[in-house]
Amino acid sequence: MSFKNKIKKYIPNKFLEQPGYFRRDAKRIKALKNKFKGQRCFIVGNGPSLNQIDLSKFDNEYSFAVNSIFFKTKEMGYKPSFYVVEDIQVIRDNIDEINEYECDYMFFPSAQKQKFKKGENRYFLNQDHSFYIPTSTYFETPRFSKDLSKEAFCGQSVTIVNLQLAYYLGFTEVYLVGMDFSYVIPKSAKINGTVIESTEDDVNHFHPDYFGKGKKWHDPKLHNVLKSYKLAKLMYEMDGRKILNATVGGNLDVFDRVDFKTLF
Repeated sequence: MSFKNKIKKYIPNKFLEQPGYFRRDAKRIKALKNKFKGQRCFIVGNGPSLNQIDLSKFDNEYSFAVNSIFFKTKEMGYKPSFYVVEDIQVIRDNIDEINEYECDYMFFPSAQKQKFKKGENRYFLNQDHSFYIPTSTYFETPRFSKDLSKEAFCGQSVTIVNLQLAYYLGFTEVYLVGMDFSYVIPKSAKINGTVIESTEDDVNHFHPDYFGKGKKWHDPKLHNVLKSYKLAKLMYEMDGRKILNATVGGNLDVFDRVDFKTLF
């Protein structure tokens, strides 16, 4: 059986014309499975409450961060262990900053591989976007991948990809911070379908330039994020693992809460 036929079941047809396109990445990602088994990690959200968190606490911890976390790196030197970008619009608006960024493990969409500079710390996930496609059987229906060497399912928030990654890497305790779970779409914003273009400072994130003037973002659809969170919680609990919310305030109550300060 040819390599093309072997991988057909989990690689989008448009990529099958490029033998080996995912082969190296799949093999490298497979080598990461359970690499951090039994340990704890923190998944860092980008809500305003993140400014109330002492990120220096993560100096000796494993943490995941996303998108424009480089603002915090410039501000206070914080760098995550794992850096993830899912959204094509974030890539378009920030590709130069993303390519300049460095941390131990970096995960990006395979479909956008050509945009990123090469590096042994860069891994490319076969992201399934069915959740966003109205004609798909899985439109707005959450799924959770237990094998990221095959695929990662998108689910309205990059945090969903992070939760699948943390699971795949073997972490048993996952703590969320900066997950305010609230959005305000300013009246001044330009709206085109699900794409929103900011015309002023960003009030929804920890930095005013995160999705500041001229940057585009997608309708957060928090009700869909909640669906994916509920599935992730179930998947963790079924395997004897846990997800806890250590965010300062906010509206995310699907996960049990814990005081961030008590974790150190």
